[in-house]
Amino acid sequence: MSKTLVLAEKPSVARDLAKVLGCGQNGNGFISGSKYIVTWALGHLVTLADPEAYGNKYKSWNLEDLPMLPDKMELVVIKQTAKQFAAVKALLRREDVGELVIATDSGREGELVARWIILKAGFKKPIKRLWISSQTDKAIKEGFANLKPAREYDNLFYSAQSRSEADWLIGLNVTRALTCKYNAQLSAGRVQTPTLAMIVAREEEIRKFVPREYWTITAQFNGFSVQWQDRDTNQTRTFSKEQADSIVGNITGKTGEVREVARDLKKELPPLAYDLTELQRDANRKYSYSAKQTLNIMQRLYETYKLVTYPRTDSRYITEDIVPTLNERLKSIAVGQYAKPVQGILRNRLSVTKRFVDNSKVSDHHAIIPTEQYVNLSALNIEERNIYDLIVKRFIAVLSSPFEYEQTIVRLDIGGENFTARGRIVRAWGWKAVYEGFGHLEDGEEEDEDQALPEVVRGQKAKVLAPKAVSGKTKPPSRYTEATLLSAMEHPGKFVENKALKETLESTSGLGTPATRADIIEKLFNTFYIERRGKEIHPTSKGVQLIGLVPEDLKSPELTAKWEQQLSLISKGKVSPGSFVGDMKGYAARLVGAVIANSEQFRHDNVTREKCAECGKFLLEVNGKKGKMLVCPDRECGFRKNVTLISNARCPECHKKMEIRGEGDNKSFYCACGYREKLEAFKKRRGEQVDKKEVAKYMKQQESEENINSALADALAKWKG
Repeated sequence: MSKTLVLAEKPSVARDLAKVLGCGQNGNGFISGSKYIVTWALGHLVTLADPEAYGNKYKSWNLEDLPMLPDKMELVVIKQTAKQFAAVKALLRREDVGELVIATDSGREGELVARWIILKAGFKKPIKRLWISSQTDKAIKEGFANLKPAREYDNLFYSAQSRSEADWLIGLNVTRALTCKYNAQLSAGRVQTPTLAMIVAREEEIRKFVPREYWTITAQFNGFSVQWQDRDTNQTRTFSKEQADSIVGNITGKTGEVREVARDLKKELPPLAYDLTELQRDANRKYSYSAKQTLNIMQRLYETYKLVTYPRTDSRYITEDIVPTLNERLKSIAVGQYAKPVQGILRNRLSVTKRFVDNSKVSDHHAIIPTEQYVNLSALNIEERNIYDLIVKRFIAVLSSPFEYEQTIVRLDIGGENFTARGRIVRAWGWKAVYEGFGHLEDGEEEDEDQALPEVVRGQKAKVLAPKAVSGKTKPPSRYTEATLLSAMEHPGKFVENKALKETLESTSGLGTPATRADIIEKLFNTFYIERRGKEIHPTSKGVQLIGLVPEDLKSPELTAKWEQQLSLISKGKVSPGSFVGDMKGYAARLVGAVIANSEQFRHDNVTREKCAECGKFLLEVNGKKGKMLVCPDRECGFRKNVTLISNARCPECHKKMEIRGEGDNKSFYCACGYREKLEAFKKRRGEQVDKKEVAKYMKQQESEENINSALADALAKWKG
């Protein structure tokens, strides 16, 4: 009897599929049943070949050998996962396998994972495609009942492959050119470089910013506060101290009169549902989680617990076919603190509008929402609970009624000057009740505090009390945090002048995709182009210098916009993949020429007097994610060692995180407040509170090396870009 082979992207997903498909027999890299065999990739098993595969001359990095422009891009098996590829290949070649179902992630990159494996293994039998957005048993059953012919997704694959080949051509050529020309570990790429350029440009704005002093004028009228407002410009501040003093002098001792009382009943609609980027922003604002950390937590909630839908989505809407499942999803989350608001929604008939349900605004995957899986909150750790809490509250908020309030604006005349006061009376908390009345995280900014106003009528008069001019200074633009950087990457249109390209960036995912932005930001940290100080992101000297060295084209999001226009047309069958890649070869050659022609210099300003234990070169001191490190500047050496580690241990005096310094038995904990503690004393103090095994486990975690990847995407890590 012929069997169907099912190829999943990860083992955890394969286990879910196997359970639903009745496969219970474990084999070498697969799980089999009477009708199906389920196997898996480990992310990518196959990738584009290293430059070295195209000839011996590319084994050493030389400017004269650039650009590298292979006639045909070769595929190779990734060494680290070669064993699993061999297992999948053996299954694809089994005589009793009659067809294949691609069950990798439903999206451009998931398609690439499967198709490259199929091409490398030489599989020629019929292929179907499973396309689902959540990993629940119900979703899997429905997906297998509606399998599509794989050929319907051919153009999606061509689009994904074209993107990958173009990134290889541009990223590796420019990275080699920069590294060879300046004898330093430098790299560039279509997404990472404009992202870094935004951070560097913001730092330059801050450096050049000159603060200006301004004044606001306030006073008390009939028991509430009023503020001066310019009649012509509506501004509430003046940059003239003379004007401010004059206004205060003019209104002192005067009687004011209410000229207008405007009352307006307003509604604030619920926020949109989460896509990945919006969730990463809120998690960074509220919990200081990095984008990568949030994505990893989401993957567990999606794969391990089955509590949420597919995380790597750029849509904030759901499709009409999901609407009949909303009641069941609400019932599954009606536990603990969520029970009461959910019951309130279920009591009323669900009213879903275009603000939540819109097929036209969903491409590969709909918004992140809870699944129908019952939740056991006690099974989640604190990080998982925090992210799940954000998703559930947003889901409840989206299905709740609007926030309604009465806005009152009072306008007064005091000595011929215009003053205003604002007040708000809440009529119905609506969706804001989910957030306990404290507003939401939609825009990440504090809402204006509207004061409670007494009964005010037009013509009312009262003497003005305590008039004063309060000085302040204009502030420079804020440095990026991960939350605001994600926003800038998602909407980079303001950095582009061409209207058509600006629209393309706004209509696609912007710089990177929801799935890759976290990795891009991590890469900038790991290659020491940026560093984190508190929540703020600062460019390093290396990062600033790099932006001065790379070709101008690579600094702008315009390149991504142009690519996305072409890739979109490829996915629709309207542009040939070959012509796009051909254009990219010519572009790569021009970029290499621009690097070679650049007359700028690069210098390390973080050189120490300590020599590398491997090659003898002087080491560089850098700020890694977990503390200070010493790294070798030689690309081929790669030596590095930790100098200090930022631990999770809190200072017993000021409760800030302490640093670990020293080596072996000489390790000690240091705090910024001056507190110091030897490792032995720390172990003893901790040992009195917790099990000694826990202390040992904790120390092992702290000592683990940082996961440092080189530039470009993870798929390019091994190219030492």
